[in-house]
Amino acid sequence: MNKSIYILICSVLTFFTTNAQLDPVSYHDGNSKLNGWAAIPEKKLTENPGVLVLHAWKGIDNHAKDSALKLWALGYHVFIADIYGEGNYPNNTKEAGQRAGYYKKNPLQYQNRIRKALEQLQKAGANPDKIVIIGYCFGGTGAIEAARGQLPIEGVVSFHGGLAKIDERKTTVINTKILVCHGADDKNESPEKISAFHDEMRSANADWQMIYYANAVHSFTDPAAGNDNSKGNAYNEKAAKRSWEHLMDFLKEVL
Repeated sequence: MNKSIYILICSVLTFFTTNAQLDPVSYHDGNSKLNGWAAIPEKKLTENPGVLVLHAWKGIDNHAKDSALKLWALGYHVFIADIYGEGNYPNNTKEAGQRAGYYKKNPLQYQNRIRKALEQLQKAGANPDKIVIIGYCFGGTGAIEAARGQLPIEGVVSFHGGLAKIDERKTTVINTKILVCHGADDKNESPEKISAFHDEMRSANADWQMIYYANAVHSFTDPAAGNDNSKGNAYNEKAAKRSWEHLMDFLKEVL
């Protein structure tokens, strides 16, 4: 069989397998239509814990879906949030930067979109007292924002997410447990931003931990990021596996 045809067939089979286990869910924030994905486990864990997945800056992608399916297979109720909404999905990196930048500058609106997704996760059967939020890149920023906003969750996990908050915001007490998985060579977050985040966590009296992964740059969990660290975004298989195991440990502790 021709190699390109084989790859195409595998891609098609993966697409249909993935979408057979993830159900599309339309919901609303005011007049904005949002399009998320839900995965309800066949073999549920005790107390029906749930995980909300927040997408990276380009919107819901295969990486978010793959993570959701891995969690689903472990027995978690899972929902992938749609932060941007129909008609606002970016077509290129410039638009992605604009969309993500808007929510970073308007954290209360970001938190509200996350709340809407949490409602859908609970409607799908997740125990409202047993929920963790995870996010990648822009979604990692959202996970931390959920903790800052005191959303009704037990913990958050940020994978290579932005750490900064806008200067005029006051630091408040954070009761949500926080895990930050960060590439040791990620240039997106300056030493000053990282130091400011550490100070914020101390001032907020948060239960937090930050783990660094050697030779890892931004997007180290995403296979679609390539493998060239010099570009600033690259997949690192070892870091991806280690950070996933750290997520597993965190979920066991928190949920």
